[in-house]
Amino acid sequence: MSYIMSLFLLGLVLGLVAVASNPSPYFAALGLVVVAGMGCGVLVGHGGPFLSLVLFLIYLGGMLVVFAYSAALAAEPYPESWGSRSVAVYMVVYILGVVLLSSLFWGGWYEFSWVPADEYAGLSMFRGDIGGVAMMYSEGGGMLVISAGVLLLTLFVVLELTRGLSRGTLRAV
Repeated sequence: MSYIMSLFLLGLVLGLVAVASNPSPYFAALGLVVVAGMGCGVLVGHGGPFLSLVLFLIYLGGMLVVFAYSAALAAEPYPESWGSRSVAVYMVVYILGVVLLSSLFWGGWYEFSWVPADEYAGLSMFRGDIGGVAMMYSEGGGMLVISAGVLLLTLFVVLELTRGLSRGTLRAV
């Protein structure tokens, strides 16, 4: 199980590096799908299958629509891919940064500390993620409003970042 979790965490970090190093929304959206899939795999490994399913479906249903819309507005004739020189330099710098930072904290990470929520199933009436879902629905109204505001802010930030110098289709005629 620890090998699978290590694979999910490595895929999560590599997907984040792919998103952070690529200026084109076409390839960044693919990296975000990889990050969402790997993050949901980590959640499943820790005993939250329902939460990971809900997270992945909401991500695919909502955020990819935003990225498709922003990619349509960007409309670059020659987008930079992962093989271009500037993107490769950013990827190497980000990977070196992750390796250096992880070497600083390497002594405190142990595999036996990865205890899933279902490990103590005999001591509980509910599964690990069901109690969290009930708490989210019962006392999560304020967080729902904050999350909606953050998603609206994210939409404006993505549209502003992908606008670029040519202003896409939003330019004044």
